[in-house]
Amino acid sequence: MLGDTAVAVNPDDERYKDIVGKMLLLPIVNKEIPVIADPYVDKEFGTGCVKITPAHDPNDFEVGKRHNLPEINVMNDDGTINANGGKYEGMDRYEARKAIVAELESMGLLVKVVPHVHAVGTHDRCKTTVEPLVKQQWFVKMDEMAKPAIAALKEGRLKFVPENYGKTYLHWLEGIRDWCISRQLWWGHRIPAYYCDECGEMVVSKDAPTCCPKCGCTHMTQDPDTLDTWFSSALWPFSTLGWPKKTPEYEYFYPTDVLVTGYDIIFFWVIRMVFSGIEQTGKEPFHTVLIHGLVRDSQGRKMSKSLGNGIDPLEVIDKYGADALRMTLMTGNAPGNDMRFYYERVEASRNFANKIWNASRFIMMNMEKASTDNVSLEDLTMADKWILTKCNSLIEEVTENLDRYEMGIALQKVYDFVWEEFCDWYIEMVKPRLWDDGNKSQAAAIWTLKTVLIESLKLLHPFIPFVTEEIFCNLQDEEESIMVSAWPVSKKSGTLQRKRKQ
Repeated sequence: MLGDTAVAVNPDDERYKDIVGKMLLLPIVNKEIPVIADPYVDKEFGTGCVKITPAHDPNDFEVGKRHNLPEINVMNDDGTINANGGKYEGMDRYEARKAIVAELESMGLLVKVVPHVHAVGTHDRCKTTVEPLVKQQWFVKMDEMAKPAIAALKEGRLKFVPENYGKTYLHWLEGIRDWCISRQLWWGHRIPAYYCDECGEMVVSKDAPTCCPKCGCTHMTQDPDTLDTWFSSALWPFSTLGWPKKTPEYEYFYPTDVLVTGYDIIFFWVIRMVFSGIEQTGKEPFHTVLIHGLVRDSQGRKMSKSLGNGIDPLEVIDKYGADALRMTLMTGNAPGNDMRFYYERVEASRNFANKIWNASRFIMMNMEKASTDNVSLEDLTMADKWILTKCNSLIEEVTENLDRYEMGIALQKVYDFVWEEFCDWYIEMVKPRLWDDGNKSQAAAIWTLKTVLIESLKLLHPFIPFVTEEIFCNLQDEEESIMVSAWPVSKKSGTLQRKRKQ
């Protein structure tokens, strides 16, 4: 009330049309304020009249800008009333509210008190109500910086997966406002602005000035504000590579290819990386933004400290393994979609890893029974050719799925192939052949088992890297690590054999 500068009504409210433009006397403060008409006011709520306090409410601030209202800050940083509060100066905000209500009642101006529940911002730890205050801040003018970022998407140099998030990107950029980059925090990158202690002259400089360029005073004080964390984060694609120097790392890695991130920080991070990258380097920092959803609890709720429904990934890893958790997060999920977390799914992923492990042990136990050096296409049975053909088709499909960023679909296909066709069918079919020592069919079966297993491990490696690496390194000695091995390539009919080291 102490900072009110107007009373607003809806322009379509017939009750108040005759008083719009007139002046009212604000009680206690004893100053005249205007009645203004603004569509922000809901004429069906309460009296249909809203007092406007531009310095202490974000919505009132916007109303004030539209009507050129003064901004009167009546509160100190510690929540007490300042000199603009008159006789209430020095009082705690809550005590001042009680005193104002009491004074209105003593003046006969208090009609009634009605309890009203509404949403207010609170601190996440101490739960103290946050009071909006108007303060001097640093801003980046965004009109011109936004244009090349918009053009990057519209001209195809930047794309989103799924494509619909490109609309989110454009909607924010096309309605963008100047960016407030200063924060009143005790940590972070300091604003590189300095003020003369004598004349107040401001100097913005990369290096701290030794004296004031206006009066020559040698006492300069740096601005206490820090940069918004997203300002420095926006520079990450190139600042980590030695920029502004043309380092070998910068020349090789910038711009990069794909950014993987959640849809909740498209505004905060993705957009700011794009326009900052273009502004500073002339190039988009990446060509594709792959959007993933949020991991929610089993009831579909966002994990939060207040709900106490958060899941510690380290505890999950300790119980089920990192591969099981990684696989769970990619199973049956499409880009941009949220997923619910179930421990049953983690158990299923662990069981799949165990399945691969046991199948691999079985194959390695039988590998010494016969040499596979002289196995030819003619030695393969119909069962061998069937599983090799299935594996060949799987390589094609999975590669295509990954190229389209369909990780969930790709993983499901490999899962079905390994569990059902390879383990449940083929391995069971060839067991009698493995016991027939000295037969060419035995060597062909061993060669096929090893070939299909190696190809399957490579296809699975992006999803379960630790188990696949361990098995791969023990299964063969031709390649040092699965991480640097070649991605499987679909082979045409008649060339199904895996290349052997010469």
